Amino acid sequence: MALNIKASGFRCELSPRALEMWNPDIRAAMETGTDTITMYGIIGEDWWGEGVTVKRVDAALRAIGDKPVTVYINSPGGDMFEGIAIYNRLREHSQEVTTKVLGLAASAASVIAMAGEKREVAKTAFLMIHNCWTYFAGNRHAIRELADTMEEFDRAMIGLYADTSGQDEKTVEAMLDAETYMGGATAMDKGFATGLISADEVKEAADQEQSQAHSARRLDAALAKSGMPRTERRKLLSEIKTGTPSAAGGDTPRAVVPGMPCAALDVSAFEETATQASALRNLIPIR
Repeated sequence: MALNIKASGFRCELSPRALEMWNPDIRAAMETGTDTITMYGIIGEDWWGEGVTVKRVDAALRAIGDKPVTVYINSPGGDMFEGIAIYNRLREHSQEVTTKVLGLAASAASVIAMAGEKREVAKTAFLMIHNCWTYFAGNRHAIRELADTMEEFDRAMIGLYADTSGQDEKTVEAMLDAETYMGGATAMDKGFATGLISADEVKEAADQEQSQAHSARRLDAALAKSGMPRTERRKLLSEIKTGTPSAAGGDTPRAVVPGMPCAALDVSAFEETATQASALRNLIPIR
């Protein structure tokens, strides 16, 4: 099932709960050869120039060639439109695609997980499906128009999950409305997964660079919640950023290019500032 959905003037954002639950240190214990793609990060390019993008996935698939491919996923989600583009690209691949959820496949990442003929989830991992999230400012007319657009988008997601899992659309709609998290066994019982991943396929490896990037993403979410426009958030985070991302290395094609900022971020202090900014926005009248 190919999805024909295009961005319509808004950008999907990360679910704050999914971002809190995500452990960026979880990854495959062994990435088998060159026929694998790893998706260990947010979906869509972020302000560091990182992220899982259809451009990078396409390049990895071209490098793999006409062979079966395994996609390892541990992601809190991100840009749904990018997730749909990646889903469609994986569905176009000439050979069998196997998706393996190692830690979390939330929101846009759960869409990508549905692209596999074989869809495996670790017993301790989770799939999360929900209605799309965004932050938006505008008058009541603009907000109603946006809500109508988002509803059409959610209807398409309902169809995708229902077709893949075999669940009826009413059931899937209720799951999206509730922001549903499914462990490996539940995902398999409900048809979202076709198998479980053994414990020895998953490892937790602390990565200081990933930890710093995760803190930066939490900061971005806090600033978005405060009402700061995305362009302003990008500018601020770019000013905070230090160090230069390194070039990708190794033999495994990656949808996320390695290399993160080197300076640690005290994200709690920034989150407190963002909360204060949000409170001030509510106190100061808009003229």
